[in-house]
Amino acid sequence: MSGRGAPIGVFDSGFGGLTVFRRIVERLPAYDYLYLGDTARTPYGNRSFEAVLRFTRASVEFLFSQGCPLVIIACNTASAKALRTIQQRDLPARCPDRRVLGVIRPTVEAIAARPQCRSVALWGTQGTVRSESFRLELERFAPGVRLTQQACPLLVPLIEAGELDGAGLLFFLEKYWRLTLAQDESIDTLLLACTHYPLIVDRIREVVPERVRIVSQDELIAPSLEDYLRRHFEMEARLSRGGTRRYCTTDLSEHFDELARAFLGAPVQSEKVDLRC
Repeated sequence: MSGRGAPIGVFDSGFGGLTVFRRIVERLPAYDYLYLGDTARTPYGNRSFEAVLRFTRASVEFLFSQGCPLVIIACNTASAKALRTIQQRDLPARCPDRRVLGVIRPTVEAIAARPQCRSVALWGTQGTVRSESFRLELERFAPGVRLTQQACPLLVPLIEAGELDGAGLLFFLEKYWRLTLAQDESIDTLLLACTHYPLIVDRIREVVPERVRIVSQDELIAPSLEDYLRRHFEMEARLSRGGTRRYCTTDLSEHFDELARAFLGAPVQSEKVDLRC
């Protein structure tokens, strides 16, 4: 990336963040974008706080080095375990003119704006659930919402392996839904708090009753980003507008390109990059 470019950076632990990336590009197509998937170290869900912070920090620094003034962490685990440290410690000390945004707060704000969401079940990685980040944010923005959390540790590995259908996936979806109902049978909303999960939302719908609305993060982040840029015109003015898309991974593989092409509907040729951490 030349020094003249100022793309929006989008980071995820693998390719699940492409669900958010796709919606952002559809809503805001004029900007340049750089997507980074840390495929060499995915999934992040069972990693320690220290490891996730180290990996996320290295990824953000890479995107900064490529000219991105604004980075979206399209990963709930990284948002839960690393975002606050990066925002409050790293940026003021080293990159005060850059911004890093996550996916948890805009998701909670969207839930808070929906009065029909009163009893919410959250599906996410173990790291996201254990962090209690969603509970803390809901207590702040929507204290009347009752939250049930269910870790779904096997969904991301299945999705990353390309298992987007079939009996194996269905087995675990049914298992996680049973575990969810065992905590609260009055669930009215299922929040998919992992950016991988929109890739299997049709399968999830087969398991979850119609009376339960499913809220998918890919539908929430793009409008939130558009609103952010509208309110922060000084950042919006710094972004380059060439309509380019660039894809980087830490472990180059045809598997990534194939799945990315299937989901984005266009050919993808990713580049392998090495991160220092």
